[in-house]
Amino acid sequence: MPIVVNLDVMLAKRKVRSRDLAEQVGITEQNISLLKSGKVKGVRFDTLEKICAALDCQPGDILEYRPDPD
Repeated sequence: MPIVVNLDVMLAKRKVRSRDLAEQVGITEQNISLLKSGKVKGVRFDTLEKICAALDCQPGDILEYRPDPD
């Protein structure tokens, strides 16, 4: 998939645990895990906004577009 989720990178840079982020954002730790693994089809803008606020980052720090090589 050409959209890569770098949430794990941002969590490491900010030294924030998934559990703590889940509490701040108001979603389950399971959903944070799914986001980190890229196994979601989409993310709500309000959830993305809360994640960015909690991690003090921009959406582009979390989501990256990498075109398929073909």
